[in-house]
Amino acid sequence: MRVNKFVEHILVLPEDDANRQIINGFILNLSVNKTAIQVLPIANGWKKVVDKFKNDHVSEMGKFPKRMIVLVIDFDDYKEPDGLSYENRLIYIKSQVPEELQERVFILGSRTAPEKLKNDMKKSFEDIGEALAKDCVENTNETWEHHLLRHNENELKRVRLAVKPFLFN
Repeated sequence: MRVNKFVEHILVLPEDDANRQIINGFILNLSVNKTAIQVLPIANGWKKVVDKFKNDHVSEMGKFPKRMIVLVIDFDDYKEPDGLSYENRLIYIKSQVPEELQERVFILGSRTAPEKLKNDMKKSFEDIGEALAKDCVENTNETWEHHLLRHNENELKRVRLAVKPFLFN
């Protein structure tokens, strides 16, 4: 579904299909205003999420000041050949966001690949997404406190403050 670019809305750019399925589950929550959120095609890698954001969305966000975007990535809980640990991945990605957009860009994701989260929780990706939305609607953190999601705490606080007024019925 396409959003109205002239009212508050949020785009979601998923790294991979697993993240897309979690987002789709989030949107299935009956309290989510489906006209205010749009899931973009998967990027196929966290670095490609950053590239797509910079190449396709930075200028558009300048044109549409009511637009927000969530970059959904795997934080890959290991040290990569490029030297970016999961802790530094967030710092790196934020450094790629222009200062004037910092308040409208959010970075969330599992500390490992979402498949590990799915196995740990013994839920489908969609059920995980619905549970995450339920936490947002009810101001709880039951699912968000899972050890593979807990690191999202600061970004989650920011995104909740920004989107709660228009994203939830």
